[in-house]
Amino acid sequence: MIRKMELEQLSPMEIEQRSFAIIEEELAAQGICLCPEQAPIIKRCIHTTADFEYAFNLCFSPDALEKAHAAICKGASLVTDTTMALSGINKRALAQFGIQTYNFIADPDIIEKSRETGITRSALCMDKAAQLDTPMIYVIGNAPTALIRIYELYREQKIKPALVIGVPVGFVNVVQSKELIMQADVPYIVARGRKGGSNVAACICNALLYMIDNNRGY
Repeated sequence: MIRKMELEQLSPMEIEQRSFAIIEEELAAQGICLCPEQAPIIKRCIHTTADFEYAFNLCFSPDALEKAHAAICKGASLVTDTTMALSGINKRALAQFGIQTYNFIADPDIIEKSRETGITRSALCMDKAAQLDTPMIYVIGNAPTALIRIYELYREQKIKPALVIGVPVGFVNVVQSKELIMQADVPYIVARGRKGGSNVAACICNALLYMIDNNRGY
């Protein structure tokens, strides 16, 4: 016997608004009080994943939001480790701030060098990004090797990130790569532990963009 289900008839924007209302209700029910400045980012991560653990594992350097907003408003560039992360970032919002985006994962020179050296393409992409003469926001949602290479390039004084979004997901070197970034003197937003993903990286970028143009009330 098929049980009758009650479905809400809502527009896409109404669905998003309703989802955030539910998130706020459940946070309140659990007695979780978010830092007001960080709340839009944390709630958007929860919205993307349906995982309330992001209320506890998302870590911000003391100056992360201030530095991120300044970099975005000045039109900093953005590089991702995956095409999935790049595809999830709101292109209209990026264009509004004149942000140039980069993803080198499928570039022939990156593929060839990875074959020759055994170094992951994601790590090599960070070397290529380091050659660009522009303030850079690094958005890492999949590859801990990319996050490790960012740390190494910073230690070698070859880059000075405007912001590192470090949310790779998985089991091998994931936790360690995030801890390295949090030890570096760089602005960061990091999902401590194993959780993350390209979708989470993209949603953090979107949250930062929406916070500045304030076109959504949550």
